[in-house]
Amino acid sequence: MSMSARLVLAIQERYETLAPSERRLASLLLEQQQDMLTYTATELAGMAGVSKATAARLFRSLGYKDFNEVRLQAREERNRTQPFEQTLQPSVAPVPAADHTVAGHLQAEIADLTRTFESMSNHTVSAAGELLARAPRVWLLGFGAEDGLVRSMRPLLARVRPDVHVLGGQSGIWAEELAMTGPGDALLLVVTSTRTELLKQVVNSARMTRVRLVTVSDLQNAAWAKRISQVALPCHVSSSLAGPSASTVVSMLNLLVRVVAGHIGKAAAQRTSLIADIRDEFGDAGIL
Repeated sequence: MSMSARLVLAIQERYETLAPSERRLASLLLEQQQDMLTYTATELAGMAGVSKATAARLFRSLGYKDFNEVRLQAREERNRTQPFEQTLQPSVAPVPAADHTVAGHLQAEIADLTRTFESMSNHTVSAAGELLARAPRVWLLGFGAEDGLVRSMRPLLARVRPDVHVLGGQSGIWAEELAMTGPGDALLLVVTSTRTELLKQVVNSARMTRVRLVTVSDLQNAAWAKRISQVALPCHVSSSLAGPSASTVVSMLNLLVRVVAGHIGKAAAQRTSLIADIRDEFGDAGIL
């Protein structure tokens, strides 16, 4: 039995306010939500390395009397799903008819942006920007569609600070590129899909080198991002048959560039001006 959708949302919304021991259990629930309800509360506590009292406190803070109430809610959610929906449901949810219209698309995009930035504090974004501004070098990392996002961000970030690099620029030389990272460097990670084993290995290697992480993620990866990063920036990302929307992630990355420029100050403005002058010198020859 999978975990209640309402419990998942409650954990994601309250994660930052939880005590460290409660976060360990909450992270376990999110990462293994498909089968967590096959265990007892005591077993879950043992798996997370926390006490039974911590487990009870977590469920109470999330609005439940105890774990049995969580089970009951999950059972009720399952029972509301018709049998044919359980057997015929496609791997990707169908796109609502409204999403095929301009108005429907606009409404969905605005909803994602609003929910993302209304729940994001200025302090968190500023901390991420300062980390990226002060690091000796900044490395960008994304897999799949996220690789395209970080590659498009590189020239934007390079306009306001030097030494911005994309990890994985050449296939098969991860070891060589990771050997170039050093303590105090920053890694900006974008992840909005299933985490691959390679991603986990690259992140672990970077952390061992004492590279500091800023992670922009969807809500599904938010708990993991908060556990492995100095600063995590979760985004509401809606999906359709075409895949996840990148609007909130792109907007978050653009905001980060502006915040980084603000932390750097005059030097960022001077660098941007220098780049503009060089572009003018190149003229049409500089347009590829």
